[in-house]
Formats: sequence, structure tokens, C-alpha cells
Amino acid sequence: MSKLNSRQAVKLIVFSAAAIALATVISVAIKLPSLPNGGSTTLFSMLIMCLIGYWFGPVAGIISGLAYGILQFITGPYIVHPAQVLLDYPLAFGALGLSGFFYKKKNGLILGYLLGTFGRFFFHEVSGFIFYTTYVDSLRGNLAALWASTAYNLSYILPEVIITLVLLAVPAVRNALARVKVMATE
Repeated sequence: MSKLNSRQAVKLIVFSAAAIALATVISVAIKLPSLPNGGSTTLFSMLIMCLIGYWFGPVAGIISGLAYGILQFITGPYIVHPAQVLLDYPLAFGALGLSGFFYKKKNGLILGYLLGTFGRFFFHEVSGFIFYTTYVDSLRGNLAALWASTAYNLSYILPEVIITLVLLAVPAVRNALARVKVMATE
């Protein structure tokens, strides 16, 4: 993120705050079927957070994602292991800002979205592995824990990724988001 003038800084703050607020409302109010132990598919909340990185770059995206993760922790934490406080909230949602590494690339929104959601999956995966391995004491048990964590996390992240990629395949949606990016960044 290069040095911003005051007008650009205000736009960055306003768009980031609006994205955080909208994603939080969606994640709290409009959940598709949730899993019993946390984790749920939402309607495009990950996309909304990835847009900040895509529009303003990785620094703004990661900072916005961290703030969103803290709000997720405040509004509905599900904690079983202490490592989850860091891994499942600020780090996992902050990873959505990795989308910003593609903000100047052709097809950057889709590539960034995939990187951001993979980053989120990675941190949830590590958290789940730590949680599941506390109950086993063998290599075989650890492998089972890894598979359990993978299956669990993919069960709610993958449907949202698929739904979002279908949405982004619609030319009118891509064009509208491109226009908003120009408005946000000029």
C-alpha cells in the first residue's frame, strides 16, 4: 500500500468499515445450516472481506480481516482449546486479506479470493489439528485427527467458495465489482 492522500485514506477507512460491518451482519443474521461445533457457510461474507484486499492491497486487506476476526470472536466465539483464540479468529479471517496480493492482476479477484479462502482454511486446519490431537497419542491417531479437521473445515468453507465462484462467473457481477473498485480507489 503506497502512501495515501487524505481523500484516499478516508475512502479506504469507509470501504473497510462498511465491508466489516456488512460481513459481520451477514455472518450473524444470514447463516446457511451451521455445524454443531462452530463453522458455518454464509452468503458471501468471505467475498466481502476479500474485496478490501482486492481493492486496496494486502496490507489493508489483512488489517480489515484481523478486525473482522476480532468481531467474529466477540459476536460468537466457539473455543475449546486456547490456540483457537488466535488461529480461528484474527489469523484465519486476517488471511482473507491475502486476496490483496492479486489486486493488480488480471482475474485478480478470483485468484485473490481463492488465496484468501485457502489462507482461512489453513489457519482453521491448524487449529482443528491442535484440537483433535489433544485426544490422541499415536501417529495413526494424529493422521485421523488431520483428516477429521480437514473434513470438518471443508464442510463449511468449500460450499461458500463454490457458491461465490458461481456468483463471480456472472459477467454483470464481475463488471459491477470492477466499477466499485474504480470508485473506491480513484
